Amino acid sequence: MDQSRSRIVVAPDSFKGTRSATEIAAAMAAGVRDALGSAVTVIECPLADGGEGTLDALAASLDAEVIEVRTLDAIGRPRRARVAKSSDGKIGIIEAAEANGLPHVCDVDLQPMRADSYGVGLLARYLLDDGVSEILLCIGGSASNDGGTGFLSALGARFLDAENNEVALGAAGLADIDSVDLSALHPRVAEVTIVVALDVDNPLLGPEGAAAVFGPQKGAGAEEVAAIDAGIEHLAAILHAETGTDVTAIPGAGAAGGLPACLVPLLGAVLMPGSDMVMRAIGFADLCSDAVLVLTGEGSFDSQSLRGKVVAGVRRATPADCPVVVIAGRVALSPQQTREAGISAALSIAPGPARFDELSISTTELVRNTAAHVASMYAAFAGVPTTSATQIAS
Repeated sequence: MDQSRSRIVVAPDSFKGTRSATEIAAAMAAGVRDALGSAVTVIECPLADGGEGTLDALAASLDAEVIEVRTLDAIGRPRRARVAKSSDGKIGIIEAAEANGLPHVCDVDLQPMRADSYGVGLLARYLLDDGVSEILLCIGGSASNDGGTGFLSALGARFLDAENNEVALGAAGLADIDSVDLSALHPRVAEVTIVVALDVDNPLLGPEGAAAVFGPQKGAGAEEVAAIDAGIEHLAAILHAETGTDVTAIPGAGAAGGLPACLVPLLGAVLMPGSDMVMRAIGFADLCSDAVLVLTGEGSFDSQSLRGKVVAGVRRATPADCPVVVIAGRVALSPQQTREAGISAALSIAPGPARFDELSISTTELVRNTAAHVASMYAAFAGVPTTSATQIAS
């Protein structure tokens, strides 16, 4: 092997519910070193996709200060949430789930018609008041289905019914909206660029849309899913009439309960896969430009992995001639589906039939062992001496 190209990059997402991306990357790197020793250089590059962990990944790459501020959860209860601000004060970072995340409202019965994104808007208001010129908004993991109306309301927008009264927050009020009043919108919104990090590319409406796919995760039954979808469709029509922008045609507009539906036409927000946002911030393309192998992964490698998640982003950013191997807690795609996605192979860390709680206990060790297997297989084909072979030779 050409030693000038002996770089292996490990770039996983978190294994949600078990280990952070940083912990998984360290375990992968340890496994590669177990197999190959000093024969390669291993670069650890923990990633995130716009959901859990994205704020930390971006804050680390931008050397940003993390601050706790007051806000509200998805059902209006006070809580404290983290935001971050770059050292030059120009870039603010929000992880929406810090405010309206699903875990924060799981202590009570889920309320899919009531839950809103108002608390996320309060975080944006804080950063606007603090003078940032760009907001990186990571929206995965939300509990709301309000099309972004709560977010805009926190910034001063008013969603009015036919009698000029403000409608209820949450999905429950969407069908009553007749017009949008932006006269009291925060004065700095027009000066600030908002970049929205998406963790999925689902459309706003229909069988793959915000309500149908994610509504049940947020507590919506069949009737509520239909009501949410109809309400968001009505909102989209109002926005189209008032701004000329058809948000139903925008890939990713269905993320986070349709949060982008209001942000794109009313605030001029730019949508971007969250994994791409993080990779751009850390210079991932340069890190893997001369890599001979890239390892990535997440808790479950399935069809959603190919729709805006870290795995898809890693494949896009990695040179076409460099193999990308996925290590996951669960592999739900067939070998053919994996190859069609440009992934060389996908391996589960499970040594055999096992429950989630059993795998959770030993996640780090299992990831390390699996990475060592991958590195050994790579070495066999590339002619790289493994650690054991070197020791035997000596």
